[in-house]
Amino acid sequence: MNAVQPITNTSSATDIPGGGIRGLLMRLWPTVIAYSVILAAVIVVTRLYGATDYVGPDNDDGMRLVEVRDFLAGQGWFDLMQYRLGLNGGTLMHWSRLIDLPIASLIWFFGLFVPRETAEAIALGIWPISLILPAMLAIAVAGRRIGGVAGMHISLGLTAVAIYTGNRFAPGAIDHHNAQLALVATMTAMLLDLNRRGWSYAVAGIAAAIAIAIGAETTPFVAAVCLTVAVLWAWEGKDFAVAAQSFGLALAMMISMLFFATVPPRLYSMVTCDNLSLGYYSLAAIGGGLLLFCAMFASGLTRPLRFAALAVVGAGVLGSAVVIAPQCLSDPLAGLDPMLVELWLRNVSEAKSIFALARGEAFDIGAFYAAGLFGIAVCIFRIVQRDRVQIHLVLLFLLAISWAIALVQVRGSTFSNLISILPLALLIIDLRRISNSDSENIAVAFVYVVTVLAGVPAAWAVGGGLISLQMQNEAQKKASEPAKEKTCASREALAPLAGLPVGVVSAPSEMGVAILRFTQNRVLSAPYHRNQGGMLTELHIGMAEPQEAEAFLKGAGVTTLAFCPGDPQTRQLAKLNPDGLYAQLGKGNIPSYLEPISKAADAAVQFFRYRPATN
Repeated sequence: MNAVQPITNTSSATDIPGGGIRGLLMRLWPTVIAYSVILAAVIVVTRLYGATDYVGPDNDDGMRLVEVRDFLAGQGWFDLMQYRLGLNGGTLMHWSRLIDLPIASLIWFFGLFVPRETAEAIALGIWPISLILPAMLAIAVAGRRIGGVAGMHISLGLTAVAIYTGNRFAPGAIDHHNAQLALVATMTAMLLDLNRRGWSYAVAGIAAAIAIAIGAETTPFVAAVCLTVAVLWAWEGKDFAVAAQSFGLALAMMISMLFFATVPPRLYSMVTCDNLSLGYYSLAAIGGGLLLFCAMFASGLTRPLRFAALAVVGAGVLGSAVVIAPQCLSDPLAGLDPMLVELWLRNVSEAKSIFALARGEAFDIGAFYAAGLFGIAVCIFRIVQRDRVQIHLVLLFLLAISWAIALVQVRGSTFSNLISILPLALLIIDLRRISNSDSENIAVAFVYVVTVLAGVPAAWAVGGGLISLQMQNEAQKKASEPAKEKTCASREALAPLAGLPVGVVSAPSEMGVAILRFTQNRVLSAPYHRNQGGMLTELHIGMAEPQEAEAFLKGAGVTTLAFCPGDPQTRQLAKLNPDGLYAQLGKGNIPSYLEPISKAADAAVQFFRYRPATN
């Protein structure tokens, strides 16, 4: 390790000359635009080739389009109800108009020149691709600040691979996860400004507020960012005062603007834990305000007194949380009905824990967790070696928080995989330096290549797949897999609904979004936790014996029932109760109150009219 010289302070080699944001953009734009344009072109060419739909495969993509259509049709900015989802009256959704607005604007603009469906296809292609640029810019800033030009290029290269091999920025991916990734990258990059410039931390505060407003998934990460800034202020005092003031003021002001701009006035006093509401707004505003106050009036105190002041701030924020939003201190889904937990939530891929993956998808664990764990190990090693300590402490804390969240819900791994790129980029720089200085050393070259691959989650996914194939005979694997089933939610499968009067459809939750998208019907069920009543009603309909199931159909005002034998949840309900309605329909036993609707011989779904028995 003698060839590696630790860098323990900031130098012009690892920061961006020119203190202002204008100087930063002028120096980085050409490189960032080049990477972004090339990456976007590759994604468009490879992903659109052979594509059969312009909407992403995730239910959230389709649901976002439904909400955008409603918004364009005149539904109010503050009206977040999805009137066609759930029991009578609809379901209040928890998504933000901040994502609806740019997508709706693109559809409206292109709709001036082309038919609406074509305008949707163009808009849904442009929006996720356009978010590549801010994500790459943030990573470029972070890489340049910690590793100079080499760090920037390595970070951009690894990020490009991560974006391409993932699906968050692919055409049609219009849920909010891509925007969240760009914001997480931005917050991380701004916290790596070792010159403690106020504008960097102001940008971090603004990004933190926007992240909270877009979706609650990033709330733990935002809390970690806030704690990082607060601890840095308590440790450094006057040297960090401007940075802390800028962050606190920007966070408090931006979260206030977003709260009043996006939350309906009638819901100002309501506390919800899955979106921006009084709970998250008050905690962010109070925390940002108290940090601003401390940085203004307590920066000249001794370090122990600054930490004491910080403890008071922490107690104030925690006390506010206990008083205003105690329910948000626990799992936001803790109130979910046990039946939904068992029959729905445990089967949601992105909500699975590492333990659930280990039981059923063990070879996928590497793709989700290995790069983050490797990044954590690198940070710890660097800190022990006193190598760029502050950089690695900040990265370690943000990375550890993201990785810990991923242990509970695998969706958090996208954040930990992204952040891990930065410490691994520094390690790759050092290994390359050693390799270049000793080109005859094959072992060093091997370690260098392995380190590069270890920073790419897709490499772990490929490795896991290869091991899986080696452990089981391919022929046996194919024999054990069920025949490929026709989709229950395609436009073709739902075609029979076009010939029926608009009404209420009872269908498995995985069909719900497609029915909303392709028809004007209301559906009882779609996979969203705020629609517990509708989801539970559909589950009871499928599992109850036919006579009891009719009472649920009548009570919910159902006009049409969809039966899809290939739907996993339908099969599960039929297995749980062999005498239930779904099980009986699977056996061909059709109750008198259901009238089959004619369908093609190879159709995946059988629709039935509900005909209430006459007294």
